Amino acid sequence: MPPEKKARMSKANSAGRKRKAAAPVAKTGKGSESAGSPVFTRWLMKSEPESRFENGIDVKFGIEDLKALPDQTSCWDGVRNYQARNFMRQMKEGQQAFFYHSNCKEPGIAGIMTIVKEAYVDHTQFDKKDVHYDASSKPDNPKWSMVDVQFQRMMKRFLPLSELKKYHLQHRANGGPLKDMAQFTRARLSVQPLTTEEFDFILSLEDKELL
Repeated sequence: MPPEKKARMSKANSAGRKRKAAAPVAKTGKGSESAGSPVFTRWLMKSEPESRFENGIDVKFGIEDLKALPDQTSCWDGVRNYQARNFMRQMKEGQQAFFYHSNCKEPGIAGIMTIVKEAYVDHTQFDKKDVHYDASSKPDNPKWSMVDVQFQRMMKRFLPLSELKKYHLQHRANGGPLKDMAQFTRARLSVQPLTTEEFDFILSLEDKELL
């Protein structure tokens, strides 16, 4: 999620931004996924590529912003939804995530990034000047976590939400990898898990013509 604007970026409940910062790993507090939960290794993470101001701060953070940062790396801060946070706490270094442009004229998947640092304390929750400040979160028991991501590559072609939805509807009716995709069952989540089958199918679409 994004920012100390331009220097940092952050993410919010269902969209967000991010920032370049990698504090030392610290305890994440309670509330993570319970034992027996499904194990995911692929992800979809949403951020807003178009300017939108919160408390005077532009929360814009698209894939081009990630590419422009040092080492093309940023923390994914500002997540303030417990389920989305718990998904980030499941992430492992080296796993891949689609960078999804949300809350914009043409939402969809713009590229791929890699998780380069596993979940650690999101410092924006303690910053009173930050749009994601949470007065109820305490340093000795922080509520919110973030991960670091690194740009991997752009998609060969942008995959719009409208196309993904067509495949979802087809697969829901006739069977297929996207029949239960979280984007259409838990759409408001800014961090979503993908099965290997979902990820691979979506990746294959970049080599096909627009549906």
